[in-house]
Amino acid sequence: NYRVQQGQILLRYQQQWIDLATAEPFSVLRLRRAHLGYVSQFLRVIPRVSSLDLVAQSAMAGGLDKAQAYQRAQQLLARLSIPERLWQLAPATFSGGEQQRVNIARGFAIDYPILLLDEPTASLDAKNRQIVIQLINEAKARGAALVGIFHDDEVREAVADRLLPMRAPLQGVA
Repeated sequence: NYRVQQGQILLRYQQQWIDLATAEPFSVLRLRRAHLGYVSQFLRVIPRVSSLDLVAQSAMAGGLDKAQAYQRAQQLLARLSIPERLWQLAPATFSGGEQQRVNIARGFAIDYPILLLDEPTASLDAKNRQIVIQLINEAKARGAALVGIFHDDEVREAVADRLLPMRAPLQGVA
């Protein structure tokens, strides 16, 4: 969502390289829909839209037909321990951990070639953290590129191939 100050972010899309750092907004949106999955630690949803519909809509936006999208949504919600009785409810009424699991289901609804993960296991108990670790490792095994922010040492060690520690710049140094 922010413009970079320097450098390039090159992604191949429809037989050409696109630099996300300088591309026009419509190009970035088109590329994001086709290639970039995203899981944030925060769930922002439309009120009164069911959890099942939220996940299925992500799958349909990624190219699955309606039947496939709902099947995929059901599989993910079940795998992430969202009780079936909650599928027709809006996740805004859920606990933080339940909301995060719906958010994860949305991010993994289709097999994106690139996944951006911002604290995907925040608010999760140990059992559901393990399920997310499995989903991440399955995405890696199919060849997805993942970039993640993980404060949880156990999760980071379980999924990271390479670490790029981040630190605040020194005072007065840009």
